[in-house]
Amino acid sequence: MKIETVIIIGGGLAGLTAAIHLSRIGVPVKLFEKEEYPHHKVCGEYVSREILPYFEQLDLSLSSLKPAEISRLLYSTANGNPVEVPLPLGGLGLSRYAFDDYLFNMAVKNGVEVVQETVSSVEFLNDIFEIKTSEGKLDRAKIVLGAFGKRSVLDKNLNRPFFRKKTSWLAVKSHYKAADFPDDLVALHNFEGGYCGLSQTETGVVNVCYLATYNKFKEHKDPAVFNEKVLRKNPFLDNFLSEATPVFENPLTIAQISFSRKETVKDHVLMLGDAAGLLHPLCGNGMAMAIHSAKIASETIIKYLEEPSIDRTNMEKEYIQKWDSNFKTRLRVGKILQKILLNQNLAEVSQSMVSKMPFLLPQIIKRTHGNPIR
Repeated sequence: MKIETVIIIGGGLAGLTAAIHLSRIGVPVKLFEKEEYPHHKVCGEYVSREILPYFEQLDLSLSSLKPAEISRLLYSTANGNPVEVPLPLGGLGLSRYAFDDYLFNMAVKNGVEVVQETVSSVEFLNDIFEIKTSEGKLDRAKIVLGAFGKRSVLDKNLNRPFFRKKTSWLAVKSHYKAADFPDDLVALHNFEGGYCGLSQTETGVVNVCYLATYNKFKEHKDPAVFNEKVLRKNPFLDNFLSEATPVFENPLTIAQISFSRKETVKDHVLMLGDAAGLLHPLCGNGMAMAIHSAKIASETIIKYLEEPSIDRTNMEKEYIQKWDSNFKTRLRVGKILQKILLNQNLAEVSQSMVSKMPFLLPQIIKRTHGNPIR
C-alpha cells in the first residue's frame, strides 16, 4: 500500500470517523479542528442505530456513553394534531458534546494527529494540496477530505456556488431539564415557519433544536420571544416549555443554512457530511449520514492507496458514484417532505392520511434512512 498522509479539515462526526477508519489500517492522518474538545454544536442529537454495525467494526462502543434508547416517534402539525409510530430501526439520543469528544479521544488513541487551528485556504497544485492555517502555518498532502460542516470560509475559498446564494434558514438549539419527557421518544412538532425536534440525551436532559425561516424569526429576533410567540402555538411545545427549565444560559444558533446542491468533490477535495450535502433535519438522519459518508470516503481512499491502477480521477468518480447511490434519494425525499410539512394545509391533509393509515409513516422514514451500515 502507498503510504500517503491524509489531511482532514473538520473534526465533527464525519471527520473524526474517517480519521479513525483510516488510522486503523495504518494510514497517517492529520486532522484540523478549530474548536477545543469537548464543545456543544447545533444538532438534533439523535442518531439512527444503522451506524452500530460499522462502529463495532471500528471497535467503537457508544454503550459506554449510556445514550438514551429511542424507539418511538411522535409527530404533530402546527395545530397540534398528533400521530405516534414505532421507529423501524430506532435510534440513540446522544449529545454532540459527548459524542464528538468520545470520537476525538479514540482518534488520538489510534495515532491521529489533531491540530487545533483554523484552515484558511486549500489549493491544489501539481497533484499536491497546500493547506494554510489562520496562524500562517503550511502543510501539504496528496489527499484532503473536507468535513467542515454546513458552511465555512473554505466554501467561499473554493468558490462553491451554494455559498453565494442567500438562504432563508436558521437553527436554534438548547438543552432543557424536563421531568416527564420519555427517554424512548423523539418528537417532531411543526410550528408556523419551521419545525422543532425533542429527544433525551445521555445526561437525561432534553435536546430541543428547531429550524425556522429567517423571515419568521426576524419578526421576533430573540429566541426567548420566538419560543413564546411562535413555538408555543403548538400545544405540545407549549406544554413542554411551560414545564421545562433551560440548561444553557443562552441557546446556540447557526444561520445561513443551505439545502442547495453541493459538490461531492470540489477541486479534488472529497467532501464528507454536511459539507457534501445537508439532509433536512426533519428526517432525523443527518448524523448517521455523516458517519456513513466517512466510511465511503475511507474505503475509496484505501482502494486508491492499495491498487496502483487506480488514479485520482477514478478515486473521485468512485466516491461520487457511491455517495449518490447512498444519499441522493434521501436528499430528494427530504426536500419533498419539507415542502409538504411546512405547508399547513398539506401538513394537515398528510397527517389525516397517516392517522388513518399509520403504516405509511414508517415507510416514509425508511426512505430517509439506510440499512445497517456494514
